[in-house]
Amino acid sequence: MEIAKKVRKFGIDLLFMVAGACVYAVSVNAFTAPNQIAAGGVTGVATMLNFLFSTPIGLVVMLINIPIVVWAVLEIGYKLVAKTMVAILLSSTAIDLFSWFVPAYRGDPILVALLAGVFEGVGLSLTFIRGATTGGTDLLARLIGRRKPHLPMGKLMLGIDGLIVVASAFVFGSIDNAVYACIVIFVSTSIIDSILYGTDVGTGKLFFIMSSKSKEIGDRILAEMDRGITYLDSKGGYTQEPGETLLCAVRRFEVYQLHSIIREVDRKAFVIVGDAGEIAGEGFRSMHSDDKPLKELLKNARDRKKEKAR
Repeated sequence: MEIAKKVRKFGIDLLFMVAGACVYAVSVNAFTAPNQIAAGGVTGVATMLNFLFSTPIGLVVMLINIPIVVWAVLEIGYKLVAKTMVAILLSSTAIDLFSWFVPAYRGDPILVALLAGVFEGVGLSLTFIRGATTGGTDLLARLIGRRKPHLPMGKLMLGIDGLIVVASAFVFGSIDNAVYACIVIFVSTSIIDSILYGTDVGTGKLFFIMSSKSKEIGDRILAEMDRGITYLDSKGGYTQEPGETLLCAVRRFEVYQLHSIIREVDRKAFVIVGDAGEIAGEGFRSMHSDDKPLKELLKNARDRKKEKAR
């Protein structure tokens, strides 16, 4: 029975990742590559190399990702990047395969950027929703963040993608194309947010999990998600029986994976999910010692205003 569940789960994962790879490949072959748009990431680098040397985009994406994946396996273990390795293989293969028959669209540049962003966002969402990524800058930023925890992951990703977009302006000899790449990135990330997390824009999610199998859930979170957990002593108001409440903060793209773990371990678990407007600490943004409370900032502002009035 357990084997059948794992096979079914793997089949669903594979189906989503194949669909995501196909939709993403349409974005690359129909919109970005033919119109010389490098919308960040490893695919953006591969698109520029394709323009300069006519190298296959999918093959180059795979080759660039190999050292990143090897680093990830050594740093965080193969179990946490197994799905990502499969997703990279599928998306790389789909990009080169679709290049043979997907027609290029060279219409209005704004429409090209919008359509590219929509297809890219949907394709990546189908992959993310099963707990995988397509490697590249998000995996690289996560690895750098483990070595340099004081650097926010979001800013690392933005910085890497920003360098690629700026480089594309020189490679393609067009500032307009770099602007269109920014539009693609904005649209795709907005689509991903809407599909995976609804319209909320909180920094993360806070889970309160009440289950008789909280220890098993906690062990799987530690092993499969590399996220910290906290066990809180609690007591049922109706039964008056002591128990444990598991507290876990996750990034928004990890919400689906955590839900899946809870469902697989205990379908009767009572779960409360809330928005976390700010999460600071290991694995998230660092809490600098010189951060000032809001009251102090307001006081300083009032003092400066009084000095100017004098």
